Amino acid sequence: MIDPASAYLALTSRDARFDGVFYVGVTSTGIYCRPVCPVKPPQAQNCRFFASAEAAEKAHFRPCLRCRPELAPGNAPVDRGSMIAERLMQRIDEGLAEQVDSLEAIAAQFELSLRQLRRIVQQQLGVSPQELRQTRRLLLAKQLLSETSLPITEIAFASGFSSLRRFNAAFSSQYRMPPSRLRRALIAKPQSGQPGDSSTLLLSYRPPYDWTAMLDFLRLRALAGVEYVDADSYARTVRLGACRGWIRVTASPKSSALSVAFSHTLTPVLPALLRRLRNLFDLSARPDLIAAHLSQDPLLAAAVQAHPGLRVPGAFDGFEMAVRAILGQQITVKAATTLGGRFVGAFGEAIDTPLPQLTRLSPQAATVATCTVDQIASLGIISARSRTLLALAAACAGGELQLDAGSQPDVTTALLLQLPGIGDWTAQYLAMRALRWPDAFPAGDIVVRNNLGGLTAKEAEARSQAWRPWRSYAVMHIWKSLGKG
Repeated sequence: MIDPASAYLALTSRDARFDGVFYVGVTSTGIYCRPVCPVKPPQAQNCRFFASAEAAEKAHFRPCLRCRPELAPGNAPVDRGSMIAERLMQRIDEGLAEQVDSLEAIAAQFELSLRQLRRIVQQQLGVSPQELRQTRRLLLAKQLLSETSLPITEIAFASGFSSLRRFNAAFSSQYRMPPSRLRRALIAKPQSGQPGDSSTLLLSYRPPYDWTAMLDFLRLRALAGVEYVDADSYARTVRLGACRGWIRVTASPKSSALSVAFSHTLTPVLPALLRRLRNLFDLSARPDLIAAHLSQDPLLAAAVQAHPGLRVPGAFDGFEMAVRAILGQQITVKAATTLGGRFVGAFGEAIDTPLPQLTRLSPQAATVATCTVDQIASLGIISARSRTLLALAAACAGGELQLDAGSQPDVTTALLLQLPGIGDWTAQYLAMRALRWPDAFPAGDIVVRNNLGGLTAKEAEARSQAWRPWRSYAVMHIWKSLGKG
C-alpha cells in the first residue's frame, strides 16, 4: 500500500530516486504521471497514487505525454529512461563514454540499440548524449578555470577533451570567449595551506548542513590508513582507474559549499571524483523538505531541530562500504573499525601522501576475491564472515553486483540477500549509504529498536511508516539524538 501523504511529499520534491516507485493519477485531468513530471504539482486532494502504471490505467487514467510513464525505471529494459540517462551521466563522469563504441556498450547493457539510447536521453534530458557530454565537460572546465591555477592544457584533458584545439573551439563556441580570456578575468587566487601539487574546488549544497555531525559519523567508522577525520576535515586516499592520489574536504567559511583539496594526480578523473564526493556527503539532498516532514512526528521533532541539515553519509566506494558493513555485523562500531584497519593493512596497496595518516589504498574486490578463508580469518574475522566477504568480492569483481547510486535499490538489495551471510540489516544499510536510497530502513538495527523504546523489528518497521519517503534521514536522527545509546 502507498501512503498518500508520503507519496505527495515525494511528488513535490521531484526527487528522481522515487521515479518508478509510484505513479500519481490526477482526478481533475484524468492523467497519470511519474513523480518527476515537469508540470506544476497538482493539489493533494486531486491525487491518487498507484504502485504501477497498469494500476493507474485500470483506474481509467491516461498516461501523461510530458513525463511518459512508460519510460519510468523498473519497467521493460527499453523503458528505463531516467535510469539510462543517469547511468550515461555516470559513465560520462567516469570518462568511459568517449566514443560511439562506448555509447553502444551502454545501450547494450539495457538491451537497446544506439538509436534507442539517443532517443531516450533526448526525451529525458532534452539533449543528445553528445550534447550532454559536451555541456558537462564545459561546465567542469569553467569551474577549473575559475577556481584553480591548473594550466589550461591540463584543464582541457581533465574535462574530457582529447586535444587543446577541440577544447578551445568548443569553449569559444559555447561561451563566446576563449578559455584564456576567462582565466585572465577570473585569476585563481593562491590556495594557501595546500601542497604545491594540489588544487581546491568547491562543491555546493542546499543549506543547512550539519558538517560536525557528518564528521562525527565518518570519524567513528574511518578505515585506518585509507581515511582520516579530524575536527574540521575528512581526508582519504583515492584510486580511480589508473589514477591514485588523495583528497581533503573541509567546510567553506564563505559559502554553502565544501572545499575539496585534491592531488593533481587525480586531475584526469576529476568528474568521477566529484560525483563520488557529492554522493559521499549527500550534497543533493533537500533538507528543508525532509525536516518539514520529519518534524511532524513528535518523536523526531526535537532531534530535527537540534541537528538541522543532518545528512545521510554515502559511500565513496561501494565495495569498501560493503566490507565495512559486513565487518560490523553484530559487533560494536569500534570493534568493526579495528577489523577494518586490519583488513586494509593486509590487502590494501601502499601509497605515499603528504598526510602521514594516509598510507594505504582501499582493497579492491578483485584482490580480495583471490584470497582464502584462512587468510581473511587470520585477521580475527570469523570464518562465516570471511566466506561472506569472499562471496561479496567475487560478485563485485565479476560485475554481477554494482553498489553505486545508479543501481536500482530493490534489485540490488535482492542480489545482496542472495549472498551468504547478508541479511536485511546489511542490505538496508547499504541501500542507505552505497545506493543512496532515501527511504531505506534497517528495522532490525539494535540501536534503532532500543532508541525507539525496545521495539521488535516488525514494530519498528510499522513505526517507520510515518517517516516515509525519507526514512534514511529518520534513521540518522534516531542514531544521533534518541536514546544516546
